[in-house]
Amino acid sequence: MNILVLGTGGREHALAWACAKDTRVKTVYVARGNAGTNTEDKLVNVDLDVANHAAVVEFCQANDIAFVVVGPEAPLVAGVVDDLRAANIGVWGPTKYCAQLEGSKAFAKDFMQKHGIPTAFYEVFTEIKPAKAFVAKNGAPIVIKADGLAAGKGVIVAMSEQEAYDAIDDMLSGNKFGDAGSRVVIEQFLAGEEASFICMIDGDNILPMATSQDHKRIFEGDTGANTGGMGAYSPAPVVTDEVHHKVIERVIRPVVDAMKANGTPYTGFLYAGLMINDQNDPYVIEFNCRFGDPETQPIMMRLESSLVELIEAGLKGNLPATANWSKQVALGVVLASRGYPESSSKGDVITGLDNGTNTLKVFHAGTKQQGDDIVTDGGRVLCVTALADTIKDAQAKALQAIDGINFDGMQYRRDIGWRAVDKGF
Repeated sequence: MNILVLGTGGREHALAWACAKDTRVKTVYVARGNAGTNTEDKLVNVDLDVANHAAVVEFCQANDIAFVVVGPEAPLVAGVVDDLRAANIGVWGPTKYCAQLEGSKAFAKDFMQKHGIPTAFYEVFTEIKPAKAFVAKNGAPIVIKADGLAAGKGVIVAMSEQEAYDAIDDMLSGNKFGDAGSRVVIEQFLAGEEASFICMIDGDNILPMATSQDHKRIFEGDTGANTGGMGAYSPAPVVTDEVHHKVIERVIRPVVDAMKANGTPYTGFLYAGLMINDQNDPYVIEFNCRFGDPETQPIMMRLESSLVELIEAGLKGNLPATANWSKQVALGVVLASRGYPESSSKGDVITGLDNGTNTLKVFHAGTKQQGDDIVTDGGRVLCVTALADTIKDAQAKALQAIDGINFDGMQYRRDIGWRAVDKGF
């Protein structure tokens, strides 16, 4: 069979790589892919504009595509799933309506409030004066979010009221995030430990993926600006059996039941970014309507079931309750380009890349082929991902591999997984 994966990043490299492991798969096309997907066995990059849904439909019909896996959020929010379904093409992802859970922070917060899903208290603003008045009333720390899609960077955790005022000015008048920031959500700062809880959903059945923890801040010790993610590991010890049960019952099942009751069943991946407090109670920071990046890379390293078989089951509405996972842990460290997250350096030659092993994989994100060289082509460039018996060992293995990789301006964190390492995992 042939499969089409939409997207260019590390998430898409990992999903395409996982699909290609199924022996029934002949070709995994990736639109547009990157230098990593370009050199992977059974993977073929295609120059296809994912924003042109008619062209995507035409490609699927011409290349006998069994199903499409949508990687990034923008095509989902734009309704690519609806258009592919209208053409009777199998596609794994949520509809345009359901994708509002990620596409609009205000929609998501209103949805959670309506259906009793635990989250921070909040208000939505389009004007500067009332937004600042809300901050003055509630104090800092406080969280300012651009309402729309901002590539994972439209969130400011303001530790002072002045920082919050500056963020409001940037978003509502400075146009820092374009249309995404023309409306802001200001919400309570939640204390605790973060975790990523990702599921496959077929409209009714829920298949939890392995748990993981992302590291959003650019610098070690979780300091500096928010990014799309500087590394992740799986599983996340903070998600105990008790927490896992609470997340399913209080967060995931209410989403599934509400969307089904609304006549808009949720299908595809659903990502709940969580804050777990000292009482082991989960609160939703955000929903994403696709797999997380860089969580996908370590999670796919641990997946022993066939991703293709799981998606096929999901498309038929009979997802299993569990999948098979390696007992080993996986940890991925993102290598970012100079200037990230504010900007990115492109065209820098990358050296020291190899094909890895069964327990070490370098997933590409912002890379492209330029003659005989592989060069940087975005903010997050690579994710070096290792399997080992402990998080500490996986961290050491990833960092050892990174020592052999180089490009001008390369920046990364050496402390990915530090919370779990501190706990002895």
